[in-house]
Amino acid sequence: MPTELPVWRSLMYVPVNVEKYVDKAHTRGADVIQLDLEDSVPPGEKERARTLVEKAAARVKRGGADVVVRINRPLSLAVRDLEHSICPDVNGIACTKIDSASHVMLLDELVTELEEKRGMPAGHTKFITMIETADAFRRIDEIPRGSARVAAMNIGGEDFALDCDMQPDDDVLLHPKQRMIIAARAAGVMPIGFIGTVAGYGDWDKFRQMVRRSRRFGFDGAGCIHPGQVTIVNEEYSPSHDEVAYARKIIEMNDEAAKAGRGSFALDGKMIDIPIIVRAQKLIARHDAIRKREAKTLAAMKS
Repeated sequence: MPTELPVWRSLMYVPVNVEKYVDKAHTRGADVIQLDLEDSVPPGEKERARTLVEKAAARVKRGGADVVVRINRPLSLAVRDLEHSICPDVNGIACTKIDSASHVMLLDELVTELEEKRGMPAGHTKFITMIETADAFRRIDEIPRGSARVAAMNIGGEDFALDCDMQPDDDVLLHPKQRMIIAARAAGVMPIGFIGTVAGYGDWDKFRQMVRRSRRFGFDGAGCIHPGQVTIVNEEYSPSHDEVAYARKIIEMNDEAAKAGRGSFALDGKMIDIPIIVRAQKLIARHDAIRKREAKTLAAMKS
C-alpha cells in the first residue's frame, strides 16, 4: 500500500460534460476534483464525456487540487474510460463497483500499461476502491490489498443499500461503514465517506454535525456533491486549533517524562500513556500534511 497517503479531505464531484461546473471547479477549494464519467453522465453522453477528461483535468487543477476520475462499470466501459483518463494531470481513478482483489489487479494491469505507453512514472495513478454490493462487502478485507495503487476505499451508500434492499439512512449503514473503516485502516488506506448520506445538504448546521460525527468514527475525507459542502468538510476533517494545541502539549510533556525515565504522566486529571501519545503524534502529522496541502493550493491560486 502507499507509504504516504495524500490529503484528500473533500472530493467534489463534477460532471465532466457540464461546462459551467468544470469552469468553476478550481475555485471551490476542494482537495480533489472528482471528474465524473459515471452516474452524473447519461448513457448517450458517455462517449463524448470521456474525450473531455484530459483537457478538463488540466483546467480543474489550476487551484492546486488533485484530480480523480470516476469511471464506469462494466469492464467494456471502464477500459474506454481509462484510455482517456490516464494522463499526468489525473492523480487517481475512482473504481466503481469493485467486486474482488482480482478486479483491482486487472484495473492495475490496464493502468500500468497505459502509464508506460504514455511515459508516465509507474504508480502515478492512485485508486479509490468503491464497495457497492453485498457480494463485494464479503471481500472487503482483500479488496484494498489488490494493488499498491489503492490509496482509499469507500462504500457507495445508495448503491450498496439498493443491492441489500435496505434504506440508505444513518442507522442502517452504520455497521457496514464501520466495517469498511476497519478494513481500510488494516490495509493502510484511507477510509472516505460519511456516517450519514452525502445526498442531504439543505440544513448546513445538521450537515456539519454529521461530518463532525463521521470524523469521530475515523473517516479522513468524503465526496461532496455541492460546493457549499466543501468548506465544512475541509474544516471538520481537519484537526481543530484546540486539538493541535493539546496534542503539542502531550508531546512536549512526554519528552519531559522520557528524560525523567517515566513512560506515562498526568495531564488535566487524565493518565497519558503510549496510545494517547501516539494519537497525538498522528494528529500533528495530519495537521502538518494539511498545512502543506493548503500552502500548495495558495501557491497555485497566486500563480
